[in-house]
Amino acid sequence: MNKSDQKFFLVREDVLPEAMKKTLDAKEMIERGKAESVWEAVQRVDLSRSAFYKYRDTVFPFHTVVKEKLITLFFYLEDRSGTLSELLRLVASSGCNIMTIHQTIPLQGRANVTLSLNTGGMTMDINELLTKLRKMEFVEKVEIIGNGA
Repeated sequence: MNKSDQKFFLVREDVLPEAMKKTLDAKEMIERGKAESVWEAVQRVDLSRSAFYKYRDTVFPFHTVVKEKLITLFFYLEDRSGTLSELLRLVASSGCNIMTIHQTIPLQGRANVTLSLNTGGMTMDINELLTKLRKMEFVEKVEIIGNGA
């Protein structure tokens, strides 16, 4: 199978096989300097080296895939003065570069906003950013509607 024929899936952690979870743990240990070698990392997570090498280039945490891509977020906002600027300020403070903004005309006190972001410079995990966005008083809904290169 060549690279253009490959398919990718977003899968919840609780349904991953144990060997894939342990591979992710071992990779993180190596990346963070908590293990000095593959051998040390696989020993600490109780994984065979062959399983590690089988999965290391095929399983990635969501945040690392998003780190080098564009992501599109959809917001359902209350129409209040300053809401868009406050939203953009939070997104910018996360290190994202805002590529496009699309806002509908507010109807019945609500507006839809779509942001396309370059997440390459993010200083926080995507899940942390989503949590902060959802906690904003005027944000009724925020969803990831797409990501890509």
